[in-house]
Amino acid sequence: MAAVVTGAMGTLLPKLANLITKEYNLHKGVKGEIMFLKVELEHMQAALVDISEAPIDQPPNNQIKLWANHVRDLSYDLEDNIDKFMLHIETHGQPEKSHSFRDFIDKCLSLLTKGKIRHKIGIDIKDIKRRIKEISERRKRYQIDSKAAAKPPGPTVDTLRLSTLYKKATELVGIEEKSLEVVEMLTEGDEVSKKQLKVVSIVGFGGLGKTTLANAVYEKLIVQVNIQKQKLQFDCAAFISVSLNPNMKLIFKSLLHQLDKHTYQNINEASWVEERLIREIRTFLENKRYLIVIDDIWDKSVWENIKYALIDNEYESRVITTTRILDVAQQAGGVYRLDPLSDEDSRKLFYQRIYGRENKSPPDQLVEVSESILRRCGGVPLAILTIGSLLSSKKGRAHTHEYWSKVYKSISSGLDNSHDDVKNMRRILSVSYFGLPPHLKTCLLHLSLYPQDYEIETGQLIWKWVGEGFVGKKQGKSLYEVGKDYLDELINKSLVQAVHFQNGNEVCSCRIHDMVHDLITSLSNEEGFLTTIGSQQPEYLPSKVRRLFVQTSTEEVVNQLPTLSLSHVRSLTLSRPAFSLLPALSGFPVLRVLDFSNCEQVDDNHWKDICNLFHLRYLSLKGTSITKIPKEIGNLKFVQVLDIRSTKIEELPSTFIQLTHLLLLLMVDSLGCAVPRWMCSMSSLFSLSITLKALGEEDLEILGSIQTLSELCIQVEKPTQGRAKRLVVGSGYPFPCLRRFSFKSDSMELGFALGAMQSLQFLALVFPHVHGTLLQFGDFVMGLENLSSLEYMEM
Repeated sequence: MAAVVTGAMGTLLPKLANLITKEYNLHKGVKGEIMFLKVELEHMQAALVDISEAPIDQPPNNQIKLWANHVRDLSYDLEDNIDKFMLHIETHGQPEKSHSFRDFIDKCLSLLTKGKIRHKIGIDIKDIKRRIKEISERRKRYQIDSKAAAKPPGPTVDTLRLSTLYKKATELVGIEEKSLEVVEMLTEGDEVSKKQLKVVSIVGFGGLGKTTLANAVYEKLIVQVNIQKQKLQFDCAAFISVSLNPNMKLIFKSLLHQLDKHTYQNINEASWVEERLIREIRTFLENKRYLIVIDDIWDKSVWENIKYALIDNEYESRVITTTRILDVAQQAGGVYRLDPLSDEDSRKLFYQRIYGRENKSPPDQLVEVSESILRRCGGVPLAILTIGSLLSSKKGRAHTHEYWSKVYKSISSGLDNSHDDVKNMRRILSVSYFGLPPHLKTCLLHLSLYPQDYEIETGQLIWKWVGEGFVGKKQGKSLYEVGKDYLDELINKSLVQAVHFQNGNEVCSCRIHDMVHDLITSLSNEEGFLTTIGSQQPEYLPSKVRRLFVQTSTEEVVNQLPTLSLSHVRSLTLSRPAFSLLPALSGFPVLRVLDFSNCEQVDDNHWKDICNLFHLRYLSLKGTSITKIPKEIGNLKFVQVLDIRSTKIEELPSTFIQLTHLLLLLMVDSLGCAVPRWMCSMSSLFSLSITLKALGEEDLEILGSIQTLSELCIQVEKPTQGRAKRLVVGSGYPFPCLRRFSFKSDSMELGFALGAMQSLQFLALVFPHVHGTLLQFGDFVMGLENLSSLEYMEM
């Protein structure tokens, strides 16, 4: 089940449009060829999107996958050619003005070189055009339809869900306690609220047992008694499944048939429209106490449609919904977050599945590996039952350390597909992935870059997405804000777990559940999306590596690196021990993302290679041994993110002003001087974090003049002699777009005058050694009341 994404289309099409401009002075015939490519690739992009949105139970057949791979490779090659063309044109620019004969010769040679480069791009584009025609003809020859699908292998996802519905209660460790919690939510309240229609929404990611829990509650409310020992009498009940692509007419017909099998025994043959079905349901329920479970809702609009039929008749009716989407649960009301099993319950379920009873323990030689397996399952009942089935099915072999270790290694390397139950588990977990739009698929696959259980800093993650080109422009929002929306969507769909929050409900760190991590790692390997060299080697290396993560410096890695075609790499991440293996950066001519975080071997001697990376968008030198930044930094004219935290830099060159696309500059624990005057001319800077030896009025004046600055973090060291220990921000420092401001100082006080920072919404102030009230230090009043737009504050 390959993960189909759209290759380089998102960034390629704008580049093709840019090539046609006069700036590149291409021959008229070449421009015509580019126009042809652009139109053809737009159609191919649309076809790739259609393929990527194929339902989970209708996966693309092998011919479609092959065609999609050819299109994707073609888009990569064309983007590489264009980027190399741009690099050559820019780096063979005209020399500085001079009247010497030598400079005249250099200029002539430069123009001649440019001519050859333009001729070369023309040849490359003709070659790409030929390949496009071949791919298009092949598609027609084999009658490849982007919507054609292979026969779904094995049971459908709905069938798998129903199989969990009827599992024996003895298999469902922990279900009793959780079902009582849901029952209590459904029955609590005063006499007035009890009479009203009440909804409880069970929410959690795939495999946690939402359907099973809903069914347990359903059975309990129908045939058992509630906590007060009073029989709950419902006049009618129904359990309906919605799923990813619902047919609402069939769902409403199923609901009517379950509510009254006699009256609506032939409802499936009726040709009623949706509106009539809703009216019929409302009329039927008008004077009845009903219990309805609506399982697996994926969309808020679907819930709204169903809600129209659920009349609130004040007869103590109850509704239970299940969903993977937090927004849906919140809209329905009564959110019950289903958590993974505890360690104790995980063991009970695991051993019960293997040995037939939960109090049975494995022999001593299997205890350690069983604990490792359970950690990988992460409390997900579906995973525990699946792996338990795999072990119990082998009878004698199930009790050998060798076999259990083999199972553990297989599930640690991206889910073993050799067993039917494991395939079914993966299909259930995959539904959420395949329901995503292409841009969120890409962002989720990118998370396979991080190790299992790793706590990911969301700010760094989103800026990496920006650097990779994953984040699209949206009117009225910055790229970072759009990327944040992407992450919120993945969290909302229970594919990413929020770990820590700031400013009330803003996620500042997240992680991936182990089972989801296994899934996206497997999909990433199939797609050739990310190549990881180090702890666990992929089964094969793609011919053209786009994203490379080198983890270790083992001999095996040394042998593998020369086999890679580095000229296509767009993103390079190196861990500290792997740095010694890095070949010259000149081998990465189209690199967009370079992450050297905590590679202490990176020092000032590497600047020459770094500054030649013309296409670089994201550069992290955090924790390296860099001590200065050369004037050649201005060559990185497309860089958007520069992270030099924890380095020893004390000065920025004035050529920084040439970084006209710079959005984020992180210099906390780095810079220790005054703010340079030229910084007020930074034309795109969105976020700045900086450490200063002292903060004065001139610094505030410069920072306040940066027209695009939305986020500012200042960390001030002890003030030098002659500098004020108290500083008031007033209307003279405009900060026109500043919405977030963080300030930290051991001995400097900061206040706000009337009219200060009029757009400021969030303020964080840290004064570790200052004692006093929140609003003043001794006789120094902070003036927080003068911040007219302030919404949230931390101290």
